[in-house]
Amino acid sequence: MPVEGGAGTRGPRRAAAVAVIAVTAAMTLAACGGGGKDASADQRPARPSAASDVGTATSKTSRPAGSPSPGPDTPARSASAAPAGSSSSAAPSTGVRLPPRHAGFDYQIGGAYSPPAGVRVVSRDRSSSPAPGLYNVCYVNAFQAQPEERASWPADLLLRGADGKVVIDEDWNEALLDIRTPAKRARIAERVDGWIDGCAAKGFDAIEPDNYDSYTRSHGLLTAGDATAFITLLSRHAHSRHLAIGQKNAAELAGLRKRTGLDFAVAEECGQYDECGVYAKAFDDRVLVIEYTESGLRKALEGYGTRLSIVRRDVDVSTPGSKGYVREVG
Repeated sequence: MPVEGGAGTRGPRRAAAVAVIAVTAAMTLAACGGGGKDASADQRPARPSAASDVGTATSKTSRPAGSPSPGPDTPARSASAAPAGSSSSAAPSTGVRLPPRHAGFDYQIGGAYSPPAGVRVVSRDRSSSPAPGLYNVCYVNAFQAQPEERASWPADLLLRGADGKVVIDEDWNEALLDIRTPAKRARIAERVDGWIDGCAAKGFDAIEPDNYDSYTRSHGLLTAGDATAFITLLSRHAHSRHLAIGQKNAAELAGLRKRTGLDFAVAEECGQYDECGVYAKAFDDRVLVIEYTESGLRKALEGYGTRLSIVRRDVDVSTPGSKGYVREVG
């Protein structure tokens, strides 16, 4: 995933003991109503044109000034926004437009470029602009702090261990955010909500909040309940801005999508790690799949090529003309 603000990229996920995490998550949520502690210690799932099948919930008018030309089912964006921590439902509100199923897809979070022919859905970093006429997903890093942004976060909102040191996602040198209490979740959500507002103002259709699975590498400090409570806040705000919201990875939490208000899934390497079926079932085939290997692409296509939106990209999610650029769809 890219460093937000446009500087740098992330790579693929790495395999994880999903069954173990799923059991832990289920036990935590059942015992504590979604907010208790668990002992999951750093078991990380690996990372590295309107359509006829676009779901919408009425209200189709215009987008904010300066945004791309709307398709026939494009709703207006609401100027109002529910405050973080609102008790309103996380379910989609009127005007939320869902991504089409089994559509041409391109993953451009490492840098925007003209979408290839046949693409109907594109995901781009929040620093970029939407692709005119397509279904656009806006990437935000919601659960961790980018290295260059760490200093701008209040010190007490960075997750710290018993030694007082900030807990770091070593793969990307990102600090985990402290979402353990309702008060801290509300403060963090307020900042992320500002990014969501920016995505809405640019004319994106949906958001992709990354690092939903950060609790699995928090050394037991965060739980599945903490993650789902926080994503629910983001869902409410996204829906208040008439944006759909996607679940990024964390297959073990897909079954909670109705509780959390998530609308579709963005799944890295679900073919490689035999997780596509989990997402397909939970999200009624509204799944955007990114594979980083030939074998992963082949497995995803063999099992779900007629149902899901699947693309293979290079690990750096680079742009055409770059040395390592790869994009395959079959």
